[in-house]
Amino acid sequence: MWRIDGEPRRVQPTKLALESRLEDIIETQTDVLGQPILLIGRQVPTSYGKFIDLLGVNAEGDVVVIELKRDRTPRDVVAQILDYASWVQDLENPEVRAIFDDYRRRTGGAASFDEAFAEVFGDGAPDDLNSRHQLIVVASDMDGATERLVGYLSGGYQVPINVLLLDYFADGDREYLARTWLIDDAGLTATRSGAASAAKKQAVWNGHDWYVSYGEESGGRSWDDARTFGFVSAGGGEWFSRTLRQLPVGARVFTHIPKSGYVGVGEVLAAAVPFEEATVTQEGKSMPLSSLPLRGNYVYPTTDDSQDRREWVVPVRWTRAVPRAEAVWKPGFFANQNSACKLRNEYTIAEASSHFGLD
Repeated sequence: MWRIDGEPRRVQPTKLALESRLEDIIETQTDVLGQPILLIGRQVPTSYGKFIDLLGVNAEGDVVVIELKRDRTPRDVVAQILDYASWVQDLENPEVRAIFDDYRRRTGGAASFDEAFAEVFGDGAPDDLNSRHQLIVVASDMDGATERLVGYLSGGYQVPINVLLLDYFADGDREYLARTWLIDDAGLTATRSGAASAAKKQAVWNGHDWYVSYGEESGGRSWDDARTFGFVSAGGGEWFSRTLRQLPVGARVFTHIPKSGYVGVGEVLAAAVPFEEATVTQEGKSMPLSSLPLRGNYVYPTTDDSQDRREWVVPVRWTRAVPRAEAVWKPGFFANQNSACKLRNEYTIAEASSHFGLD
């Protein structure tokens, strides 16, 4: 690094005074690591009495283990972070959230995990947490043996380990950090094998609540129709209607309009049927949906292909449904492009239930 105001002068790298100071820097500015990361813990205790310097999650829900070592990186730090990985890989979804909750209490943070995730990444947390993990060793220097070992593990066995080298520069009262990755591909991740283990990474489903995306659009389906006559629907292609047809009778559905928010909660009354066959109950009588004064259009033009483009309708008894203008949306709420799926996000369920007075 050169300082060029006046006569050019090289700024020599020096050693960062304290490892704890580097830990403070990364905690307050995770961009130093080259990717957005939500920190969920600092000095996290493992089950065998060791402490992980920093623990975080990335936008995909992968857990990131960050181990800091000042000066040279000895070979034993590689063994140490691999030992941490053996503990991290078994963390289940609730345990990841519990680590964050403890960290939040100790640091005085007010946001829930889902709110904090949305604030960092601009989207809701995925259902799967810790299905993969990354290992990052942060150092100011590294010996040749460690470089060979990390390269061997990463390149030969796809172990998700990398070393971030940080050069510290001081120029008067100004201080600088410059970073270099040992391995260019810093996005290498490991996947836990085994269906039982993978299932534990998902948020627990209560067996009752479902998410429904109601795609209201000009010239197509209308939320006013669905709210007034009691139904949800999807169509226009097999992909759009397939998941909606999986809704079981008796399920509770949290209905979401994309780019607006949640607009209703209700109970599924019957299995999905094509619009032309759908009936709803009005004033105690079963009536064909197509005979009612609908604002929307639920019939698609005939095409030559074999695609099922029909609109499929699921009758719903609304517990609470509001106009689109009164939709509720908060950072961290769950949203999905499927027409329907199991709703596992406890934060969404709790906040939407409270908003609609279901508690």
